[in-house]
Amino acid sequence: MPNARSAPASRPPAPHGAKAPQRRERRKEARPGELLAAALALFVEKGFAATRVEEVAARAGVSKGTLFLYFPSKEELFKALVRHTISGRFTEWNEELNHFTGSNASLVRYCMHSWWERIGMTEAAGISKLVMSEAGTFPQIAAFYQQEVIGPGHDLLKRVLQRGVDSGEFRPLNMEYAVYSLIAPMIFLLMWQHSLAPCCPANQQIEPVSFIDSQLDLLLGGMLAPGSTPSPAAKVPRNTVPKSKSRIKTP
Repeated sequence: MPNARSAPASRPPAPHGAKAPQRRERRKEARPGELLAAALALFVEKGFAATRVEEVAARAGVSKGTLFLYFPSKEELFKALVRHTISGRFTEWNEELNHFTGSNASLVRYCMHSWWERIGMTEAAGISKLVMSEAGTFPQIAAFYQQEVIGPGHDLLKRVLQRGVDSGEFRPLNMEYAVYSLIAPMIFLLMWQHSLAPCCPANQQIEPVSFIDSQLDLLLGGMLAPGSTPSPAAKVPRNTVPKSKSRIKTP
């Protein structure tokens, strides 16, 4: 009888086959960020109520079932987005305050300009408008935003103002309400940016940095103690704050 042919030896997998699981793993790790980026774009564009999870999944290039593996509901997706883009940064911001070495007027300038650069001029600024617009319909979303963003934001600004009062650079202030003097111009700016700005002619547009500097001149003029000298807008000592090593990037 003829000898039976031996089975061919199994070949080792091709190099690209060994890398495929790594690529899939990297893809899996990237999905939460991709879903948050898609959610941010749609929430800002359409609002919370009008955005469907199917749309978020489709924009991220995954199925609805995949989305639910990471975020069990649209509300949880929104909460994760707020933490990722805004509230997750308060530790970083408080640490910057701890290490700031300039004057208190310069610190106020730094805070407002930094907020604009890191939040106001990014797509994440639209989250604040969304919450204000839909708070009546979704009170649980508003309560979450109050707890995660508004409360910590107020506490941080109170620390900034109290620092100035304690040093004698600022006159005594009603801290509970003085913080709103800093918040109000920024809220106006982001609401303008996400509502009327696209409809206004060029000669009626607001240049954000100039607007912030103008508001700061007015605010600091009212807060400085007698004899204190306002800090010029052009001399904000931004290099007095160490660069953060864990700055959260907007998706």
